[in-house]
Amino acid sequence: MDLEFTKSDQEFREEVRQFIANNFSQPNASGQNIEKYHEVTSDQMKEGILEWHKTLYKKGWLAPHWPEEYGGVDWSITQRYIWDQECANAGTTPLIPFGLTMLGPVIIAYGNDHQKDWVLKGILSGEDWWCQGYSEPGAGSDLASLRTKAEKVGDHYIVNGHKIWTTLAQYADWMFCLVRTSSDGKPQEGISFLLIDMKTPGIDVKPIITVDGGHEVNEVFLEDVKVPVENLVGEENMGWTIAKFLLGNERTGIAGVARSKKAISRLKEIANAEYNDGKPLMVDPSFNQKVTELEVELTALEYTELRTLAKESKGEGPGAESSILKIKGTEIQQKISELTLEAIGNYASPYLTPLSVRSFGSNYPEVGPDYSQGVAQNYFGMRKTSIYGGSNEIQRNIIAKMVLGL
Repeated sequence: MDLEFTKSDQEFREEVRQFIANNFSQPNASGQNIEKYHEVTSDQMKEGILEWHKTLYKKGWLAPHWPEEYGGVDWSITQRYIWDQECANAGTTPLIPFGLTMLGPVIIAYGNDHQKDWVLKGILSGEDWWCQGYSEPGAGSDLASLRTKAEKVGDHYIVNGHKIWTTLAQYADWMFCLVRTSSDGKPQEGISFLLIDMKTPGIDVKPIITVDGGHEVNEVFLEDVKVPVENLVGEENMGWTIAKFLLGNERTGIAGVARSKKAISRLKEIANAEYNDGKPLMVDPSFNQKVTELEVELTALEYTELRTLAKESKGEGPGAESSILKIKGTEIQQKISELTLEAIGNYASPYLTPLSVRSFGSNYPEVGPDYSQGVAQNYFGMRKTSIYGGSNEIQRNIIAKMVLGL
């Protein structure tokens, strides 16, 4: 594998850096691979993301992993890699993945012409925000056990059920949803993939406040929700195939290698600013070893990501590698948040009870240096990364089956 960047690649990197410097006005100083939705109001959060989204859309750089004919960018795999690196280094606002990274490729692969027209246009323009209706109470990692039912009545499906952990459903215009359309055969064989307008009568979104004090996820209740038959993606009862395709793309993205590299850089800066026995914490042999081991793990993960990208360049979709990326990527993210919390030391204590000292609009004084703000909340928020997108235990089962033949 050739790891040398060509002159053309270097010129592209400089073009990207210049574009970000000239067009991104709200850098995310934390550098963490997590969006702190609880630290801003809903209007501020949506406005900030849409501003960067529309800037990239105007430039034509919004969807580098989509085919050019559908509004994507004609970039090589190497250019996409450079783009991710530079966005992470600059701390650009993470874009909402549900439309761009998850649903878009599904519609391109499985949608009909009408769906490709309206769904993809709405995603690119930012007009339509999507959420993911997968997990249910009792059907999270065991997703095939889902019970949300869709009964076909004339030209509509009538949907009844309960989704949970639905990220940003409070802002979503639409939800792509797995529903049960048949109880015959294996559980996986009776699932379909529907597009549901969140303004449809019978949909009730209720917040779930997570351990970091944020409102990022929700419960969604569906009672006699009418969904037009034309909102079915692919064929009826082929939803499991589509779901696996979508999750393969999601798990690859969850790895977050570029943003983890940025987060480790920030960790080192903090460890050099904090002192232990009169010396910077970073020179403490025990702490330094932890950081070094973490960097080695991240380097190994980066090579795995590059191998996956190389396969994609040959037209091969993500296989078991996506599970490897998901496992190691989320474990590394959690370790970074743990070491950052350890480096902050006592300054993290006022924030260990989520939002106990300072929440949005609070007049309490901040405690500790600027870099201590949000560290505890990030630590709590990162506990979920090894669960969402298919728990890491499930990913190990996938590897055992696909790679080891067990």
